[in-house]
Amino acid sequence: MLVERRGNRMANKFPTTFHAPTEFTLAVLAGKWKTVILCYLTHRPRRYSDLRRLVPDLSDKVLTERLRDLVALGLVTHRKGDERTSSDIYALAPRGRSLSKILHLLREWGMENAAEFHVKISDPLEMLNRDKPRR
Repeated sequence: MLVERRGNRMANKFPTTFHAPTEFTLAVLAGKWKTVILCYLTHRPRRYSDLRRLVPDLSDKVLTERLRDLVALGLVTHRKGDERTSSDIYALAPRGRSLSKILHLLREWGMENAAEFHVKISDPLEMLNRDKPRR
């Protein structure tokens, strides 16, 4: 049975019972792009435009939906930029930061096993390292 939580703008609906904690965790992280967005936010808060640039295959509509989902889940915080920039800022909330270790382990597993599944993967963290200013 699926239950829609009242007062929560969450687009996802969760069953009232899960068979294992891992099943629940994966349900929270389910949805294409959520883990990619969370990985980018583990390094620092980002403006919407930064996220848009870092995930070029993602449409504005889907990025907005995923960010709203992550905010509704309490994984990400959203604040309006100041008058100068007027850009929305997204950052990991404490609940989102608690996923940092899990996200790192998922990334490592994917990097180690992709070849055996005959898939190519991009590494969002590698892209971030290329974006760092040189000293």
